[in-house]
Amino acid sequence: MSTDVTPSAAPTALRRTAEALDRYRDTGRAWLDGMWHADPLADAVAADRGATRATRALMTDGAAGLDDVPLPDSVQALLDHVSTDPSWLERERLDRSANVLVRYSAQWGLVLGAASLLAGADNWVAARPLLLTGRYGTQPAVRSIEVGEWLSRVVLPGGMAVDGPGWRHTVRVRLIHAHVRRHVVRGGEWDEAAWGVPVPQPYMAFTLAEFGHVSIAAMEHLGVVLRPDELADVYHLWRYVGHVIGVEAGLNPVDEADQVRIEELYRLTSPGPDQYSRDFCRALTEDYLAPQLATLLVGPERLRQDVARRAMYGMSRVFLGDEAADALGVPQGSAKHVVRALRPGLRALDVARLGLLGRERVTRSGYAHRERELTRLRAEHGMTHDLVDAVPGAVGG
Repeated sequence: MSTDVTPSAAPTALRRTAEALDRYRDTGRAWLDGMWHADPLADAVAADRGATRATRALMTDGAAGLDDVPLPDSVQALLDHVSTDPSWLERERLDRSANVLVRYSAQWGLVLGAASLLAGADNWVAARPLLLTGRYGTQPAVRSIEVGEWLSRVVLPGGMAVDGPGWRHTVRVRLIHAHVRRHVVRGGEWDEAAWGVPVPQPYMAFTLAEFGHVSIAAMEHLGVVLRPDELADVYHLWRYVGHVIGVEAGLNPVDEADQVRIEELYRLTSPGPDQYSRDFCRALTEDYLAPQLATLLVGPERLRQDVARRAMYGMSRVFLGDEAADALGVPQGSAKHVVRALRPGLRALDVARLGLLGRERVTRSGYAHRERELTRLRAEHGMTHDLVDAVPGAVGG
């Protein structure tokens, strides 16, 4: 991906870049330099006209689909990377992490929308590729379910084994990113000097924090407290996902402290949200999250919808903090105080649930509940695809 700017300069749309360097030193430099770094291996596949057949086979059937397909050098290089275990990987920890997270499928589902996706929306530069591909602010429910489909395969025993369902989906997401980059650059509307490259390394790393520390910190407000060993396994899982999805080692977070630094750099250098971000926040909350919560409440429909909407906005204020919530146009209200007041009671309920039912039973129930919910949501929204590349005419398809 060509550039007319020097790597030492930060994209002009970013804020407080000098402060990022002063506060975070080498990590800050890696963050700013990373705005010019995309994913050479995946981008080479997307640009290789002779790789179309192999790419489709890889995205459809994973490595197993390549058995009878001639492999161009670009595809072979990518396959070598994603199929080779890094020296630090401990695979048994991936399955342990999956079992931990699935015990909290209901809480995780709430915070992935009300915290993780909205934390990402607080940066219009990061969101710009979605806007230019027509995927921003439209069909927030479908986008959320697509994320859920990917996560359901990653967070699964054996899911991230080479050619496992989570591994295959993660490779697909990596290639989707490459096609998005190619599409928006060729469209002529991308201002590289101002924004860096589309889907750059820092924002890929931040996605890991969205599904890692951002969601974990938000779940703590809902009474979920993980043991230190459980947390370490969860961060190990996201480190491996980062490897497979193409995050460079220098920015791929190893542990909680790394993810926190990534979040801080994302917020520090972000130009903030724009109107598209605020529209997305409102649509995600009012057209998807609140209606889902309303199905769990009792009473007249109008009352249930109103209570659910206020509750979701209250949760977002607690999860994001008032400054970010104000920027995204999240309404003020008393619901945030209710969410905070419920935390001790929710924690007590979770301790009782694990004590009475046992972790193994709760884990089995979590997997079954997640599949039922995904099946219901797909039917409710008329979805016949899993990821966006399976939608005819979509970028990455």
